[in-house]
Amino acid sequence: MWERAFWPATESEAAQGPRKLPGFVVSSFSPLVAEVADRCLRAQYGEPSAAADDGARTAVVLVSRLGDFATDRAVAKAVDAGRPVQPLLFFQSVPNSVIGHVTTQWQLLGPVVCFSPEGDPEEAALEYADLLFADGEADRALLVVVELATEEGAHGSASALLVAPEDRPTGGEQP
Repeated sequence: MWERAFWPATESEAAQGPRKLPGFVVSSFSPLVAEVADRCLRAQYGEPSAAADDGARTAVVLVSRLGDFATDRAVAKAVDAGRPVQPLLFFQSVPNSVIGHVTTQWQLLGPVVCFSPEGDPEEAALEYADLLFADGEADRALLVVVELATEEGAHGSASALLVAPEDRPTGGEQP
């Protein structure tokens, strides 16, 4: 049951940026997470209501080497200038907030994990999913990897992968 989604899927999509996500401002980090999660889950389930039964034990693992540094930068800039920080930035500075949006929309009730790996983000996410499967914590895992662009004018990238324990590749094979 491998399902995979990417952003950007096309160059024109990259130029436009991800669609806006209500309640999230300044940074494209959360919109990227929501977009690839939605694409991946729609490929598997169609509509969010179809995921209700299968989603009960679906974990979500969000991995990013740099995290949402755009939000961090916006908060630091406001504080350094002595200006009040937009209240929404406090909410969105925690990666779990966008995962809360995804899990609520798709009725996913499994564990939620967010972390920054030292090595390959996708491999780290797959390894963490293996731990959740081995502990009996989840029947499926939605793995989301997001990296914001570090250069001015460049776009970020994101991918999502929905896996089950029996789908885990062996012998170095990647889903």
